[in-house]
Amino acid sequence: MVGIFQDIESYGHEQVNFFQDKETGLKAIIGIHSTVLGPALGGCRMWNYEDEAAALRDVLRLSRGMTFKAAVAGLKLGGGKAVIIGDSHKIKTRDLMLAFGRAVEAVGGRYITAEDVGMSVKDIDTVRTVTSHAVGGSNEGGSGDPSVMTAFGVFQGMKAALKHAGFGVKFEGIKVAVQGTGNVGYHLCKYLANAGAKLTVTDIYPEQVERIVKEFGADVVSPDQIYQVDTDVFAPCALGAILNSRTIPQLKCKIVAGSANNQLESDKDGMALADKGILYAPDYAINAGGLINVAAELDGYKHDLVLTKVGKIYNTIDSIFEQSVKDGILPHQAAQALAEEKIEAGRMEREARRELEGDKRSSINPQKAGNWTTIAR
Repeated sequence: MVGIFQDIESYGHEQVNFFQDKETGLKAIIGIHSTVLGPALGGCRMWNYEDEAAALRDVLRLSRGMTFKAAVAGLKLGGGKAVIIGDSHKIKTRDLMLAFGRAVEAVGGRYITAEDVGMSVKDIDTVRTVTSHAVGGSNEGGSGDPSVMTAFGVFQGMKAALKHAGFGVKFEGIKVAVQGTGNVGYHLCKYLANAGAKLTVTDIYPEQVERIVKEFGADVVSPDQIYQVDTDVFAPCALGAILNSRTIPQLKCKIVAGSANNQLESDKDGMALADKGILYAPDYAINAGGLINVAAELDGYKHDLVLTKVGKIYNTIDSIFEQSVKDGILPHQAAQALAEEKIEAGRMEREARRELEGDKRSSINPQKAGNWTTIAR
């Protein structure tokens, strides 16, 4: 991986850890972007990456996004993420999950893991047998599958987007094209169908598509056709970097609002959406429901309180759009400005607390203090 330290430095990470376990085949990377607001919390993604460099890029982008997501959601948490290299349908075993749990434990509480693509609640239950630094399991104290809350938050944020795009806030007759029908995509389709939306869906796994067609009467297109669907809302709910110079020219929608992380391949793609008159709901602001849900375990999980907090994603997206118009900037820029403002406030608060406690290290900025790379078995 040529330029590994340059990549880490460019994303501004505090710490990146590489783990390998020969007995189970585990190859994992844990990226800790920031602990300014608190311990870094973010899910683990298991994916059959093209190469190790692609896995590193993914964990760097995802963990940075988690920093912004936690900040915008008002959580006292930092941003982190883990990736396991490999096909979850082929190489995942209980022993591999235990090895990953030991890797999480080795980070010493600076990173808290959870479920993401290729992982399940059952996997988190296994991980939790060897580390306390995991949330989203079904065993004691666990909140279970976070995908329902992620979908609920996207649904609420999509309402705000409809309002700002001139549709009102009701979904009756609204056309929504959903890319990705996994756990979050399924639950989002359920919310949308119950609200009267007309669905078009796609996924690389036919059985997931068939379930949504059967239950919600959705239309189906192939994965490469989803960008060309004439729709009101395009909802990316699969992998990231799908909004780019190849796909944006194909879009026939007024709104992009979905659960996928890192939807913009680059910042310039946000401008390309605006140039086409497409309103973009920043991904880490609209998809924070799952994070809010699992983070609630740290203080004792209360479902009704979580539901209220996730429902406020409507207000978050609404205020981001309003700030975007007020400041003459793009929505993703307004969201980042909000996140950076909260992170800076947290940094100043922490430094003031250290000074009050007489900590001579108060002037050290952990994001500038250095980057550590750990190779561990």
